[in-house]
Amino acid sequence: MMSVSANIENIRQAIPSGIELIAVSKTMSEEVIMEAYNAGQRKFGENKVQELVSKQLNLPSDIQWHFIGHLQTNKVKYIVPFVYMIQSVDSYKLLKEIDKQAAKAKRSIQCLLQFHIAEEETKYGFDLEEAKQMFQTLKNEPLHHIKICGVMGMATFTDDEKQLRKEFKSLKTIFENIKKDHLSEITYFKEISMGMSGDYILAIEEGATLIRVGSNIFGNRLYNPK
Repeated sequence: MMSVSANIENIRQAIPSGIELIAVSKTMSEEVIMEAYNAGQRKFGENKVQELVSKQLNLPSDIQWHFIGHLQTNKVKYIVPFVYMIQSVDSYKLLKEIDKQAAKAKRSIQCLLQFHIAEEETKYGFDLEEAKQMFQTLKNEPLHHIKICGVMGMATFTDDEKQLRKEFKSLKTIFENIKKDHLSEITYFKEISMGMSGDYILAIEEGATLIRVGSNIFGNRLYNPK
């Protein structure tokens, strides 16, 4: 069993420069996160508000926390004071709430729009038509405390490389459409977050700029039985 730091080093050597590695630390202890931190990792992904808030209190302040799970509007206020990026914005309602809470916190929050690219019904996200309607609304009613920096998608949980490539390609196409039609002047709209432990190499080949890797860094997760 390789150490967390060795796993991070292996992934860094396998990915091209310019690709950002988000270490998905959900369910992991603060001690284990510190192993990754001491290996130079600064970007971590969490998917539960309560868990993220408690970790953030105890861990170094230069960690860039990425929220990557489904986010309920009534919980936005707990993470807005410190979160670096919310990758899982899946509705206009949520984007408006992030903007409102960010204004109170006197911050501007980086956001990715989550698109539904998987064949599984359980995944959250916009479709392109909904996103286009939202951009029309934003033209007339701009939000001043959010930055839409790119798109995020979760592929189907499968070993079928053809299926995965198709889904990753679809997210890249969505990104290009939004860029061309709505955000061509926005230089920070540049991120495509896709690919996890099992498929991040394919995702990079299809245009990912951010990859979300958990078990390849930390090993299998220990879920607490409820």
